[in-house]
Amino acid sequence: MLGKLGVLESKLAIYEDLSKEMLDKLERAVTSIQENTNKTAVILERHENRLDEGDKANQAIMSLIARVEHNLEDLEKKVDGLEKTVWMVSCTAAALVAILQILPNIGLSLTPTVKTSMMGPGIALVNGPN
Repeated sequence: MLGKLGVLESKLAIYEDLSKEMLDKLERAVTSIQENTNKTAVILERHENRLDEGDKANQAIMSLIARVEHNLEDLEKKVDGLEKTVWMVSCTAAALVAILQILPNIGLSLTPTVKTSMMGPGIALVNGPN
């Protein structure tokens, strides 16, 4: 019986050594997993920050686009107004020119013509040296 007890004690010692080795390996594995988890968390945080910065940049761009669209609408309204003004001035000028051209034909003129007695073109004879 003492022999069996010795064998059991030696097997127990072997199991204890194996358990210690396995526990040590498990602790190292857990430590490695924790380190990798921490590294992953840092990477995810950086990525999250970059996404936030990208969102802020996108919002700024959208705001800028909205302002440009608003300015373009205002500019289009001004151009339309100026176009109407140019057409009105052009039509008024064309009507004025037409009226001024028609006036002499109906007997009216803006400047009275003064009749003078003038002789028609004369012929002057020049005598050369004889």
